[in-house]
Amino acid sequence: MDDLRKWNTLVLFFSLILPLLFSIGNAAFNVTTIPFNQGYTPLFGDGNLVRSPDGKGVRLLLDRFTGSGFISSNLYKHGFFSANIKLPSDYTAGICVAFYTSNGDVFEKTHDELDFEFLGNIEGKPWRFQTNLYGNGSTNRGREERYRLWFDPTKQFHRYSILWTAKKIIFYIDEVPLREVIRNDAMGGDYPSKPMSLYATIWDASNWATSGGKYKVNYKYAPFVAEFKDLALEGCPLDPIQQVPAADVCAEKDAQLESQDFVFMTRERRLAMRRFRQRYMYYSYCYDTLRYPVPPPECVIVPEEKSRFKDTGRLRFGGSHHRRQSRRRSRNPVTSSGSDANM
Repeated sequence: MDDLRKWNTLVLFFSLILPLLFSIGNAAFNVTTIPFNQGYTPLFGDGNLVRSPDGKGVRLLLDRFTGSGFISSNLYKHGFFSANIKLPSDYTAGICVAFYTSNGDVFEKTHDELDFEFLGNIEGKPWRFQTNLYGNGSTNRGREERYRLWFDPTKQFHRYSILWTAKKIIFYIDEVPLREVIRNDAMGGDYPSKPMSLYATIWDASNWATSGGKYKVNYKYAPFVAEFKDLALEGCPLDPIQQVPAADVCAEKDAQLESQDFVFMTRERRLAMRRFRQRYMYYSYCYDTLRYPVPPPECVIVPEEKSRFKDTGRLRFGGSHHRRQSRRRSRNPVTSSGSDANM
């Protein structure tokens, strides 16, 4: 009887504790959402962008003729960019759904960028995704990390967020931090510093997205639909070529942003991030010593974490990686010149 009681206690303990590892703050951040028409405009594939009846969201479609996308109406100097997203289901090989900030249309040779890129897969295999950042056109120094998800992103909406301040960058899913980049002097211009727009796109990336291009988009399954709702933009709208220094214009907005809950990496959030990275990260540029014999300056090398990776940056067991070549999106990102892996 005592053994049974102990066993029931253990079961209860783990049933309560384990979900907390990936549900820190699931009461949701205190963000203000805005209607689509209030903050965004179509980017390309207008006929494949379908607004929801309540005006709070959109569906982005990819068919054999075009993908689709939207862009924020303003550029922002720092901000919190967030949306509830549901990805296409079933056979999605070759598809890339991107949620990212960029200023590539304004600063073609010195652009900044912060990425979520979701990479489709053959039927029965899960979506994977990567985060990345560029500063001042540093596309030859990609900073990719690649991950699996702990849920099926096609079954229900999940919130994906990018925090960008003058001091740090944090990528979140459902209030769980996945990655934190702390700015330091050694990064120089590689830290994004110029105003950026928020983009969301779905497009045919058959030549790199799934197993390095082995599996292509199969339009027999079209249209492929990515859904976005509960969109949030918090930051300082700014004209990228205005003469007034951004620090003067954005001081108040920056102070408001940096006082928000999602800026602070609490002990609980840091634990959740560490657990996520232990279980779901399968490639990190920081551990890719073939590519970077000296890790880039923002890398925080965790010995326990590093021991799990080969010198290619890949996990010693499981996961895969094909190096991504430099590429830059246009306003109509139908193809890509890079190569990557998703198997």
